[in-house]
Amino acid sequence: MIELIIDGMAASVPAGTSIMQAARTVGVDIAKLCATDSLTSFGSCRLCIVQVEGRRGLPASCTTPVESGMVVRTQTPQVARIRRNVMELYISDHPLDCLTCAANGDCELQDMAGAVGLREVRYGMDGANHLAAVKDESNPYFTFDPAKCIVCSRCVRA
Repeated sequence: MIELIIDGMAASVPAGTSIMQAARTVGVDIAKLCATDSLTSFGSCRLCIVQVEGRRGLPASCTTPVESGMVVRTQTPQVARIRRNVMELYISDHPLDCLTCAANGDCELQDMAGAVGLREVRYGMDGANHLAAVKDESNPYFTFDPAKCIVCSRCVRA
C-alpha cells in the first residue's frame, strides 16, 4: 500500500492507483471531463490538474500514479485559476445553447463549468471555431456534432 496526503487527509491505496482514484477514497472529487472509470486514463482535458509538493508543473491527476509520501493539493488558487481558464477555452468553442440543448441539466460540460466556478467567457465567438461544422448523422446509433466535441477522445477510445 502507498501512503500519501491529499488535501491534508491521509490516504492509503494500492500501488498503481492514480491521484484521482486516491482522492476519491478520502472523499475528494477532482474536476474532470475526459476521465471515466470505464476507460484507461488519457489526460487530454487537463481539468484534473493538481499540485504535488516538491514537483514543478501541474500534473493530470487521472494519469499520475501515487507515490509514497506524496503530498497533493487539489484546491489551490493556482489550480483553480488554471482549471477555470481551461474550461473557458472549451466553452469558447462550444455553442452557447445550453437552455435549448437536449442535454441541459444532464451535461458534464455544464456541471464542470459550475464546479470550476466559470461564470463568464472572455473570448468572443468571432475567431476560428467549430460552431458551423456539419453534423455527421451517418451512424444509426449516434450523431457526431463537431460543434459540441471537446476532443476528450472518449468516443474514440471506447
